[in-house]
Amino acid sequence: MAVEPTFENAISFAQDLIRIPSLSGEEGDVARRVKEEMEAVGFDETRFDDLGNVIGVVRGTGEGPPVMLNCHMDVVAEGAHEDWDHPPFAAVIEDGHLHGRGSMDIKGPLALQTHAAACLKGKAPGDVIVAHTVFEERGGWGMEHLLANKEVEPAAVIIGEATKGDVTTGHRGRAEVEIVLNGLAGHASAPDRARNALDLVPPVLRGLDDLRASQRTDPVLGTASLVATGIDVLPESRNVVPDQAVVVVDWRVLPGNTDEELLDEVRKAVFRQIPGIPEGMGMEIRMAKEHQRAFTGRGELRDLFTPGFLMDDEHPVIQAAAEAVGRRDGSGPAKVRPWTFATDGGWSAGVFGIPTLGFAPGEERFAHTNRECLELGEAEWAFSRHPELILALQKALG
Repeated sequence: MAVEPTFENAISFAQDLIRIPSLSGEEGDVARRVKEEMEAVGFDETRFDDLGNVIGVVRGTGEGPPVMLNCHMDVVAEGAHEDWDHPPFAAVIEDGHLHGRGSMDIKGPLALQTHAAACLKGKAPGDVIVAHTVFEERGGWGMEHLLANKEVEPAAVIIGEATKGDVTTGHRGRAEVEIVLNGLAGHASAPDRARNALDLVPPVLRGLDDLRASQRTDPVLGTASLVATGIDVLPESRNVVPDQAVVVVDWRVLPGNTDEELLDEVRKAVFRQIPGIPEGMGMEIRMAKEHQRAFTGRGELRDLFTPGFLMDDEHPVIQAAAEAVGRRDGSGPAKVRPWTFATDGGWSAGVFGIPTLGFAPGEERFAHTNRECLELGEAEWAFSRHPELILALQKALG
């Protein structure tokens, strides 16, 4: 059944999506609903790729450069339902806000992008591509796959992560590093017979402190940061001396680092504190990996590294976007700034070199919380700015 692309219908669509849980790797039902909506609002082409990304195209009237709108379909876990003011999957509208898991991050903006693109049918000189991806919350496999396989070839990308109506230009990347300390397990009643892996944790933490103090700074993105966020011990029994301890490090890195460069920095910092590994013990420093399986059945062992990126404020795409969007109060061009968190833009811009910016309603502080919500007044304003934003980018790139 045909659906008119309007703000009201976009919010109804967003409610449908919120009511469908979609953890990373479990996006199938949401993906099918997204494709159905693209068809209903009149997209000229809709399809899945083999990873489960949903791709829709509104064909341009001429040879203008293609612009891609992107949101992700996965969400983080909701936690205890009783801790929410509104049930996380009820999609309640109350006090001018849409509530629930994914309302802001990112099913609300996904719905707005989808309907805004359809509003440009027969009006945009170039194609408007809408690609909603999988696995963003676990490193961005969907976006990397989409662009590496040339499923789409946009001239610019608009990411729908929360910006509160500002134009965002980049962010630090994220690396998850594991320092694996190995010893020899033994009964806690006879610790001298064992090699306690935990004995190496204090000097490792001192090395990480030294590394944290020497991080690079960028005038826009700020200082890279790292912190130990966990220690996983095996065996887990409390009456056994553990033979393995894994120190987990969350590292917010500046653009331009490779995995091996980052690991080399950790090795140097740690080995300054532990110049020689005690006999019977060992250490491995590695990037965290996990086996990911898409809802299409495809599986792969994936590094959890998310690249960073930064667009120049003076780039024609950024300037055109700020002018086209403006401020909600009408006082001039949109504010231009970076995000504080990582997005799939690290792949599109940081790895594949495609001009990328962010524009969407929503406040970053509500992401991944049990207070997640989307202010509908701001969402309606952002929806109204999307067509002009897309046309301005096509003009700037043409």
